[in-house]
Order: sequence, then C-alpha cells, then structure tokens
Amino acid sequence: MAGRPRGVEDVVILRAAAEVMGQVGPSGLTLAAVARQVGLVPGTLVQRFGSKRGLILALADQSVRDADALPGRVRGEHGSALGALAALLAQWLAPMVTPETFANHLAFLCADLTDPELHERAFAVHEAQHRAVGTLLAQAVSAGELHAATDVEELTATVQAVTSGTGLLWALDRRGALVQRVRHGLDAVLAPHIAPAPATCTTATPTA
Repeated sequence: MAGRPRGVEDVVILRAAAEVMGQVGPSGLTLAAVARQVGLVPGTLVQRFGSKRGLILALADQSVRDADALPGRVRGEHGSALGALAALLAQWLAPMVTPETFANHLAFLCADLTDPELHERAFAVHEAQHRAVGTLLAQAVSAGELHAATDVEELTATVQAVTSGTGLLWALDRRGALVQRVRHGLDAVLAPHIAPAPATCTTATPTA
C-alpha cells in the first residue's frame, strides 16, 4: 500500500474544506475545490479520505474534536467565566462572515439532519457546545458573576437558542455583524442573572 503523501497535514485540509463549504455550499463542494484551496491535486485527497463523503465525515469528526478542545483553551485566556463565554461564542461564529456563508453552513447542517452518520456527529458537536456553555455558566455562578439561584441548565439552553436564532435573523435582515448581534443577545439574556458588584466599604478620614 502506498504511503501517505507528506507536506500537508489532514487538519489543514479539513480546515480548508470548512472554508470551501462556507464559500460554495453543498453543491459546490468537491475534492478538486478543496485540493485547490491547499495546493494539492485531487488524487492526494482520494488517497487520504477515499471520497467526498469520506472527507465530509472526517471533517465532521474534526468538528467534534474541536468542539471538545476549544472551550478549555478559551477559558485559559480569560479570567472571567462570562468573558470566556462571550469569546467562545465569537469563535464558534467566526466562520460566518457573511449571510451567504451562514446559509451555506446551514445547508450542510440540514443535510446532516437527514444522514444518520452525519447527524450523530452534528449532535455530538451540539452536546459538546452545551457542556461548554453550561460549565462556563456554572463557573460564573461559583465566582459570583451570576446570582447563586441561577438555573444553569435552563440558562444554557436559552443561550444556545438565542445564538442559533440570532444567526437566522441576521441572515434575513443583514444588519450589522453576526458576532456583535449575538453578543448583544447574550448580554440581554444574562442581564437578569448578573449578580450585583460587592459594595466597597470606605472609611471616613478624620478631620482635624
């Protein structure tokens, strides 16, 4: 059996495939288009992934790994759990640079919902994101950023729903940037749960 061609790692190819997905949608995604994106010949991708479907399944598996790994990295970059949550949502939405890109990724998700193998992976990504949001909200409660009585599970579901729903509204009305729209929605959802800042105690200076 021939050895795997060297020079471009699988993860680089899969990132390129995700970019091509956003650019051309399901009908335009081909091994040739992805190969051009990374400067390879289509035959190399056939050797790596076997077929277009093999590439899509490999990308879905990589998406699951990324969904599991990203929250920990983002949390390490932020002292605030809520700050980390906002940054995490921004990174998840980063590929959606235009309404057309959003529509193309949404078209792939619609295909995932009707394909058992792809649905399994899409649901795994959803579950990983749910865990990440829930963990950060729980940390925010523990740190006093959110009220102690906050229902973390319910708020987690609301944050996910607002994120998805805002994307659809943005794709329709095309106002502003998606990341800013989602951040505004996140702030509105969190506002009732934000704990007041602790009062600072000051000592009056005696006068002479």
